[in-house]
Amino acid sequence: MNTKEIKISYEEYLSLDQLSEEDKTLLAKATETTKKAYAPYSGFCVGAAILLDNGEIICGSNQENAAYPSGLCAERVAMFAAASQYPDVAMKTIAITAHTDKFEIDIPVSPCGSCRQVMAEYEHKQQKHIKIILKGASGKILIINGIENLLPFVFNADNLK
Repeated sequence: MNTKEIKISYEEYLSLDQLSEEDKTLLAKATETTKKAYAPYSGFCVGAAILLDNGEIICGSNQENAAYPSGLCAERVAMFAAASQYPDVAMKTIAITAHTDKFEIDIPVSPCGSCRQVMAEYEHKQQKHIKIILKGASGKILIINGIENLLPFVFNADNLK
């Protein structure tokens, strides 16, 4: 048996003050967008903000539904909105954060598998990594360069050839 390790790469920050102004602005937009979440069932309000290569910022919040599979995560709301409004502009960075009144989210909020797969699709389409900034309501901040650090066995169009 051959055992192999998967290594992921990320940066960890303990304070917003350690981030660039661009990253702070994007996280602030994501935080503001959590207030627009429609989360009457979980109470878990997620916000995502995407910085495009043209400087535009597109935001999205999670949208729940009584028929659970019919809802959509904040990350996909933002990515789909960005792709529909600016189909030929690359996504540079996505910031994701969340809050709830039920408990303190003091660890970085990570995207679900479906959101990771959609990120992989857009990275493949634009042939460029997307920087991913993850933060809870408080606590440390993670910055990840590229979806392969969150989805190491990525499936994309190359697998269909």
